[in-house]
Amino acid sequence: MTATYDDLTDLMTRMTGDEKHGASATSTLDVIWVLYHHVLRIDMEDPDRDRFLVSKGHGPMAYYAVLAAHGFIPEDLLDTFGEFDSPLGYHPDRMLVPGVEISAGSLGHGLPIAVGTATALSLRPGHARVVVLLGDAELDEGSNGEAIAFAGRRGLGNLTAVVIDNESAGLGWPGGISARFEVEGWTSSDVDGRDHEALRRAFAAGLPNTPHVVVAHVERKDG
Repeated sequence: MTATYDDLTDLMTRMTGDEKHGASATSTLDVIWVLYHHVLRIDMEDPDRDRFLVSKGHGPMAYYAVLAAHGFIPEDLLDTFGEFDSPLGYHPDRMLVPGVEISAGSLGHGLPIAVGTATALSLRPGHARVVVLLGDAELDEGSNGEAIAFAGRRGLGNLTAVVIDNESAGLGWPGGISARFEVEGWTSSDVDGRDHEALRRAFAAGLPNTPHVVVAHVERKDG
């Protein structure tokens, strides 16, 4: 049975340990919930499913909790988080956790993988959408610049990047995060990362044949 948003706190508290990156996890909770509950079409047996890629992989408790809430993994498995023989590691592993599309760990890899995935999907019939979750500090990695530029030039309208902005980036970008994408031809939405209705509207925004970025602002202490 699918759990509700109100159940997520209890699901997350089942995961304990010194390496859980709790603040990083809570910063992504609302975005991931809205995507799974209202936006994405995810049936792992369907080749035309939407793809959700987590590049901000440290602190995956929110991700695991939402996967459990939607039946991808048993809720009891959350109690094993971080244990030696548990599939629920400190970074999601696509070979071990049902519902996970890519293994996370090295920051800066998720957006380039998402661009490649969206490009491949655009070459075949279907309506599959690619959404990739990033952190604002992760955008300091140079690989993202190339991915942003290519996606804009290619006109990847099936690609959405969502950036969790808790003002933790060391370098930043003149004009803010959205400007970094807009200059390369993306559309953008800046929203409160805790406002579910605003997030739903942002994920539905954008233009045909144009990649879209959603910048979800959260309080700094949650990063």
